[in-house]
Amino acid sequence: MPRQGLNPRQAETVERLLAAGLEELRAVGHEALTVRTVAQRAGVSPATAYTYLASKNHLFAELFWRHLTSAELTQTAAGTAVQRLQATMRALTARIVEEPELAAAVTPALLGTDPDVARLRLRIGAEFLSRFESALGDQADPGVLEVLVLTFSGALLQAGMGLMTYDQIAERLVAAVDVIMRGNP
Repeated sequence: MPRQGLNPRQAETVERLLAAGLEELRAVGHEALTVRTVAQRAGVSPATAYTYLASKNHLFAELFWRHLTSAELTQTAAGTAVQRLQATMRALTARIVEEPELAAAVTPALLGTDPDVARLRLRIGAEFLSRFESALGDQADPGVLEVLVLTFSGALLQAGMGLMTYDQIAERLVAAVDVIMRGNP
C-alpha cells in the first residue's frame, strides 16, 4: 500500500487510484499525466488522491513495484549459476518490457527525493537483490550480488535515458553475467 494502516474503504480507493494511474499512463504518457487527471479517472477528488499518493513519481514507483512483484518469475535450480543468473536477467527485463509506458516513467521517478519514492526505491532494489540471490543459491557471494544489482540498475538507467532499448539491455546483461561470474561455476 502507498500508505500503511488503511481501512478497507481506503484500500479500495488506493486500488482505484492505481488502476486509474496505469490507465492514464498508458493513455497519455508519463509527462502529460498528473495526479489530478488520475483522480478524475478514478472518480475521486484531487485532495483524496494526494492523501494516498505524494506525487506522480510516487504513483509511478508504486505501479512499478507492483508490476515487478505481481508475477512470479520462474526460478529454476537447473543449470549453472551463470545460466540461472542469465535467465533471471532476461526474465526481469522481459517483465519490465511488458509495460513500456511504465518503464519510461519509472526511471526519472526513482531518481526523485520524495520519501515515499525513496522507500519504494529500496524495496525495488531489494527485490532485484533477492532475485539474484535466489539464482545464485546458498553460495551467493555478497560482493557478486552487489555488482549484479549495480549492473542491472545501471542498465535500466541506460534504457531509461534512451541510450539503448530494454531488449538490448537484456542481451548486454546476459554478457555482463559472463564477465561478472568468470571463474565461478
